[in-house]
Amino acid sequence: MALGKTQTVQSPAGAPFGDRRCRFELAARPDSVARARRLTREHLSGFAVCPDTCDTAALVVSELVTNALVHTVSRQIVCDLTDDPAAGHVRIVVRDEGPGQNGGPHPHPARSGDEDHGRGLLLVSAVSSAWGAQEDGLGLMVWAELPRSAGSAAA
Repeated sequence: MALGKTQTVQSPAGAPFGDRRCRFELAARPDSVARARRLTREHLSGFAVCPDTCDTAALVVSELVTNALVHTVSRQIVCDLTDDPAAGHVRIVVRDEGPGQNGGPHPHPARSGDEDHGRGLLLVSAVSSAWGAQEDGLGLMVWAELPRSAGSAAA
């Protein structure tokens, strides 16, 4: 798939999880964050996910893509969205290409509580029913699950 392209995959009936999936690849540049939010809303709305969950998913994708931009030397970032109505959740996965030769991510110097950055994963944790990260080749795969309907509270 070419960089910046999207691919929507609908699983055949009886497939594991009974889910619907979308994958999109983004160039690792600042304007890709807004594109990731827009694509997330569009695809999840197309899967008939409730508007509040679409908005929360867009927020989570925004935070995870921003982290990949800030903390890695990736040339591309891959986002996967999976809607699983049977399980009642939406799963978001963001993959980067890793920290590069110098390792990383590097900790930032101490910050005051008034700064507007450095809280992305706290936000992801607060709005998700589950989330985590694991190595993925040279990069990192960060995932989050959200309740499919707004009436379900995050754990």
